[in-house]
Amino acid sequence: MEIDPRILMFVVFGGGLTLAVTLERWLARFWLSLPILYVAIGFGLWSLPLGLPHFNPTVDGFDAMTLEYATEFIVIASLMAAGIAIDRPVSWANWRQILPLLLIAMPLTIAAVALLGWWTLGLAPASALLLGAALAPTDPVLARSVQVGPPGENKRHDVRFSLTVEAGLNDGLAFPFTYLAIAAVGMTALGGWTVDWVLLDLVWRIAAGCAIGWVVGRIGAWYVFEREADAPIAEIDEASEQAGTPSYSTSEGLIVLGTLLLAYGIAELAEGYGFLAVFVGAVTARQRENRSRYHKISHHFIDQIEQIVLVAVLFGFGAMLASGVLAPLTWPAALVGLALIFVIRPLAGLAAELQCDLPMIGKLAVAFLGVRGMGSIYYLAYGQNHAEFAQIDLLWATVSFTILASIVVHGVFSGPFITHVESRRAHIHVGQNPSMAGLSPESRSKA
Repeated sequence: MEIDPRILMFVVFGGGLTLAVTLERWLARFWLSLPILYVAIGFGLWSLPLGLPHFNPTVDGFDAMTLEYATEFIVIASLMAAGIAIDRPVSWANWRQILPLLLIAMPLTIAAVALLGWWTLGLAPASALLLGAALAPTDPVLARSVQVGPPGENKRHDVRFSLTVEAGLNDGLAFPFTYLAIAAVGMTALGGWTVDWVLLDLVWRIAAGCAIGWVVGRIGAWYVFEREADAPIAEIDEASEQAGTPSYSTSEGLIVLGTLLLAYGIAELAEGYGFLAVFVGAVTARQRENRSRYHKISHHFIDQIEQIVLVAVLFGFGAMLASGVLAPLTWPAALVGLALIFVIRPLAGLAAELQCDLPMIGKLAVAFLGVRGMGSIYYLAYGQNHAEFAQIDLLWATVSFTILASIVVHGVFSGPFITHVESRRAHIHVGQNPSMAGLSPESRSKA
């Protein structure tokens, strides 16, 4: 009996969706993550002679375009979920720990990876810069195990908070350097194009993305909370349990999803960074009616969408590995990826955390647990689809190996590391009350 590859893909994807939640809980008992298993399944299936289509962006431009669109959407969904999950009010006192991660750790990572790419791999400057830009952002998609929990938990966790907000913001802030790499293709000297990059790609696009996200987030929150009466999460959940009815529907999730997709689209039309607009918009909407049940509803809804796309992308990444994307990998390229995970990111993260008053083990957790994932694939695919980069096959091999290594290393060690940090009470800033600090006065009174 001949197996139709198309039908087999439906079976694999359907089974993956059905078992995702159960497997995630079961794997957590062994300090493993779902991405490790699903990438391995994808690799195994596509390695068998089943007639499944090969998926390799280095040999097929359509595959690269597909990757760009698929990873773009899953990053958007992850940024929505991360932004809505943040309970902590926006203020300098609450958020100041994030700025060094963006202004110190990220540029240092880009520079170090680009330098290694140029020096050890012999990449052209533009290709080396694209490699640095693609591998610099931490990932909001695969870092679920180290991010803050759903809305309404009201538990202070500075390590998870730092990793969540960093991933939410640096996914947009990697774009200026991707644009710089695209602009540098074929250039041999600095000139007027660098001034244009600073004014448009670095200044305007960041400002436009943040401003549009804030405005759309405010309008979206107003629209939601003016349409229907609000009640605290605890009261809704208690009333629902007594009535034996569900405590949420999906209409509110649709509104929030539509609003944040609107923020992304408007920001891109205005030549701003849509990723920044989505995260800023989600955080802005989250700040209004902080205890509203709608935030929990919206997070649940968007989290489901994210998981659906994530299963497909993880199988797709396994298919990429089986289709030969790692064939051009060299030992120096593999060492660049390992250096990023074990040396560059930890040192850059510690440099950024020098003035932070987290205990040292907490600083190490923030510095080490910078997961690489779907954002890196998106930026590399975007670069490939918008310019002719030399040695693009080596770039894909290096980035794919780094993501694979990150999935394994962080997937195995993030759980025990976070647990150890929490057991040492090193997950909160010195002198803070973990159950109260950083919460709004209303939340404190009800905690």
